[in-house]
Amino acid sequence: MSQSSSNNLEELASGKLGRLLLKYSWPALVAMSLNALYAVVDRFYIGQGCGEAAMAGLTLTFPVMMLFGAFGVFVGAGHASVLSIKLGENDFVSCERIVGELIALKLLFFFVLPPLVFFNVDTVLNWCGGAKVSAEAFAAARVYLKIVVFSHIFSHLAFGLSALTRAEGGAVKSMMSLAVGFGVNLVLDPIFIFGFGMGIEGAAWATVIAMAASFLWALRYYLNGGTVVLLRWWRIGFYRDLLWRTTAIGFAPFLQNLLGAAINVSLATAFAHWAADEQTATTQIASLGVFQSVMILTIMPVMGAQQGLQPIFGYNWGARNYRRVKDTLVLGYWVTTALCVLACAVQVVPPFPRLLASMFVASDNPALLGIAAHDLTVSNCMIWMIGINVVATTYFQSIGHPLTAVVLSTLRQGVILIPCIWILPHFMSDKTLAIWLALPISDILCQLATIPPFVLHARFLSRVRSR
Repeated sequence: MSQSSSNNLEELASGKLGRLLLKYSWPALVAMSLNALYAVVDRFYIGQGCGEAAMAGLTLTFPVMMLFGAFGVFVGAGHASVLSIKLGENDFVSCERIVGELIALKLLFFFVLPPLVFFNVDTVLNWCGGAKVSAEAFAAARVYLKIVVFSHIFSHLAFGLSALTRAEGGAVKSMMSLAVGFGVNLVLDPIFIFGFGMGIEGAAWATVIAMAASFLWALRYYLNGGTVVLLRWWRIGFYRDLLWRTTAIGFAPFLQNLLGAAINVSLATAFAHWAADEQTATTQIASLGVFQSVMILTIMPVMGAQQGLQPIFGYNWGARNYRRVKDTLVLGYWVTTALCVLACAVQVVPPFPRLLASMFVASDNPALLGIAAHDLTVSNCMIWMIGINVVATTYFQSIGHPLTAVVLSTLRQGVILIPCIWILPHFMSDKTLAIWLALPISDILCQLATIPPFVLHARFLSRVRSR
């Protein structure tokens, strides 16, 4: 192990928490933001230059992208958490096996899910709300999805290897692999969309090339020995003693992302179901696309903080340093809550909602711009209070308590939000408003349910650290 790698592990055990959280959070924030901004950059250029129908079409593909992302974190998040714990236990053989198993699972995904989507693309898009949008919007969604579907193997490998690099203390290295992909996408999007006149097809090909570049950069660190844990080709495979643990921990974020996809499907199909006509459905689904893009931009700092907390939680739990785990939990709660308050303010306080919506809506479409700004304000007026649920889910996932993490991650999305989306319109005359109100209502109910397990485990940490 190199001196710098040893210093990283020592810092996880004894470095100042505020400085350590900042050190691990900002590269994680940048990395996650850049990974998520693939879709945002596409929507920015498409929204400004390709019209409302193209934006609605791209929105129809978003649940499929989230489904792929769910399988990505299912492997990456669980393996990163176990890697942190094994590093704390100084079990480097298991660490190498974790890297090999991650690659094996990513390759297994490639041979199963993308072919299923590719050969059933029309059916998939109809499930995502495409049955009632305009023909132009449906055609745009079909073109984009058929091009990008197989390229997700590159995205998955890049994200997985980056998560492992971050878990062992290489936060900046992890960030760089995703920064390369984002930079390629940012440059190629306007060239392909406008320069070559390829429209939404150009956005798809730019994304494919960018994902491949990101993977090659992530692999580079392992091939040149720049990581604490080495990639040994003979370790690539499945290990029964590790598989159940990594997948159990990864199941919480997997389920969270899977439910996120289900929520976006529910929103799109609900808007289509209650819309008066095809044009109304297309407009409202385009507004949903603006909402999704703005949420990615505003919630990424919150998610970046969670990625920064994960290796600190995991390493010190594995090292039985419970006093440091408790201090990290308290700090993580206040930082997460502050970021949630900021995310709420920029989507609710005028004139920010309209300014954010204008990034994805051309100025010659004031009707859609007004609708999108209003929808942002209604849907996100209560996200200031979700911090306790977010940090509690991260904490239980990081210390190897997957069942609690799964329960907490499903509260807002599965147990509360989806039923509200379909029930509320039956009791309000304004069906569209009722659908959007489901989001703040679920925020309130979810946080009330999260307080008991969060407080109980904080008290447990106080007791064990005093011993």
